[in-house]
Amino acid sequence: MAKAKPAKPFYTQPWFIIVAVLLLLVFWVVGTYNSLIRLDQLVDAKWAQVETQYQRRYDLIPNLVNTVKEYEQFEASLLTELTSLRSQWAAARTIDEQIGVATQLDSAISRLLLVYENYPELKTITAISNLMDELAGTENRISVERMRYNDAVRAYNTAIKMFPTNMVAGMFGFAERTYFEAAEGAATAPTVFPQ
Repeated sequence: MAKAKPAKPFYTQPWFIIVAVLLLLVFWVVGTYNSLIRLDQLVDAKWAQVETQYQRRYDLIPNLVNTVKEYEQFEASLLTELTSLRSQWAAARTIDEQIGVATQLDSAISRLLLVYENYPELKTITAISNLMDELAGTENRISVERMRYNDAVRAYNTAIKMFPTNMVAGMFGFAERTYFEAAEGAATAPTVFPQ
């Protein structure tokens, strides 16, 4: 009688190899998708911190405007602009709209700080001085949070563009996020009084 050939182990069968490769591919796609979700959520969390600091700034503006209105020499158009931009921030629906309004407000706040420096009498008014100190501290917090937001956006945008992660990002509709960039001309110091 002829000896029967021993059966090959199941893990050497072609069907097993195909199933194993497919499972590895599925695990990779799921892992990549989850890491992209994590990065996307990090960007949202960092933007929430930026919004929190901007909200703090916007909450200070009415107090500052009302306090400074009492001082006759103060530039009325700047106060009107600050109030208008505060309203635009509240009405902004998207991150891009909020970034646009925030950039305009950055410029107005810079001019406000210059006006404050040009009127030494304002510094002697305790309420104004305290509000300006609060505003300066808030500006520093905003700067830090914008930097953290941009770091998160950079990590996310890099991840969705790198191969092979970009294939998963494309399949699931992960789109590039917007950086918070300085306004055009931000390197030039604002002028308060036209020459």
